[in-house]
Amino acid sequence: MIENFDLTMVNWARAQFALTAMYHWLFVPLTLGLSWLVAFYHTIYVKTGSEEWKRLTKFWMKLFGVNFAIGVATGIIMEFEFGTNWSNYSWMVGDIFGAPLAIEGIIAFFLEATFFAVMFFGWNRVSKKFHLFSTWMVAVGSNMSAVWILVANAWMQYPVGQAFNPDTARFEMQNFFEVAFSPYAVSKFTHTTSSSMLVAALFILSISSWFLLRGRHVIMAKRSIVVASVFGLVASIFVVFNGDESAYQIAEVQPMKLAAFEGLWDGENSAGLVALGIVNRDKRVDNEEEPFEFEFRIPGLLSLMANRSFGSFVPGIKDLVYGNEEYNIVGAAQKMERGKVAISNLDAYKQALKSGDQATADIHLATFNEHKEFLGYGFLEKPEDTVPPVALSFNAFHIMVALGSLFPLVFFAYLYFSLKGTLENKKLLLGGGTVLYILGLVASQAGWVVAEVGRQPWAIQGLLPVTVARTNLTTGTVQTTFYMFLILFTLLLLAEISIMAKQVSIGPEED
Repeated sequence: MIENFDLTMVNWARAQFALTAMYHWLFVPLTLGLSWLVAFYHTIYVKTGSEEWKRLTKFWMKLFGVNFAIGVATGIIMEFEFGTNWSNYSWMVGDIFGAPLAIEGIIAFFLEATFFAVMFFGWNRVSKKFHLFSTWMVAVGSNMSAVWILVANAWMQYPVGQAFNPDTARFEMQNFFEVAFSPYAVSKFTHTTSSSMLVAALFILSISSWFLLRGRHVIMAKRSIVVASVFGLVASIFVVFNGDESAYQIAEVQPMKLAAFEGLWDGENSAGLVALGIVNRDKRVDNEEEPFEFEFRIPGLLSLMANRSFGSFVPGIKDLVYGNEEYNIVGAAQKMERGKVAISNLDAYKQALKSGDQATADIHLATFNEHKEFLGYGFLEKPEDTVPPVALSFNAFHIMVALGSLFPLVFFAYLYFSLKGTLENKKLLLGGGTVLYILGLVASQAGWVVAEVGRQPWAIQGLLPVTVARTNLTTGTVQTTFYMFLILFTLLLLAEISIMAKQVSIGPEED
């Protein structure tokens, strides 16, 4: 039987986790990407012995350190929220989800912490080579942390290597390597880390552009821009190609997410990709409203992206909710029926075991096993609940794509004019460049909105709805902590901005 729950509390818990994750993600991309750039600058200093490269390295290292510290604070709070607000989730999938997080803490975070102090305080205290080695180890450790966190998140999107244990009512790991090296996990890691490199390169371009506009630290700014432009150009091109591969995987394992971020309500052959559009917010799966107020489509491109074929069929939201016999698509309504059969037989199996009737228990277990693939659907109230927020998914995806298409051009322009020696004269480019970092953060945040909002209503795709993953807390309790975290995170963000601004104002000359 499906337990009653307070949907208001669930929505506040969702909002609190979204708040924590989005604040945390303000710091993480810069940490991941800037760690590699600092290590590269440090390598140039060791190779050349140039004091200018040393000052440059120390300057970017300071900004990395400030961002790293505040990112850790928000990340720790986010992990605790799995226990406070999502205890059923932690109980039901902790055997799987906890493993990569434990590895991240034991190995990756330990590696970061060990060499972090040497990197910052080892100047003139350890040999140059060991100091350089420490800087690279911090970069490796930071990105290894990302590996295991992204493995955990990828499993939520594409749950492989697991099996449901009817005796404990928990999902248990069957194959660690399937979890760690699933195609979804590999793609998510490469896309996230390359986009983080892009964000870090934009950060360096923004601050260096500010210096050039004011005629300060000109040599340092020019050198920083050349290296960051090369890294950023390579990363941005990789992000585009890897993003296409990610979309192809989403079409295979999360077709509802693909349909949502493209605003595709009715499945089509030779489906077009919406390059530009305004979503009709009154459109629902069960009404006949037009999907868009305005749209411009590129014919056949969505079919190519989803199936690698221009003429192929891409299922729409209606097909996935109500089914489509012509294309053998099982709708959410049918899956819910089978899910309810699984739930009722699981309950009957436990009752039979409790009463000592093994024969009856075996019958119910066999029926449960036939339908267990749809267990999560049995907890949904109606088929339409499987539709994520379409307008938010669509807008986030198209903002991400638009900015992601712009960044390679920006990096190319910076690199081209730097090599020509005329960058200082390009005031318009430099003026626009001062806000590039903000645009990078917007694109990065939009990417996570697509990933997480597009997965709703699932905590674990197809297996565990968010409404079941919750903790039994009152709405008031979650609201109180939401506002506490909002104030705390905002203060942390303002503190970082203040410290960063002060360090940029001081510049690289001061120690």
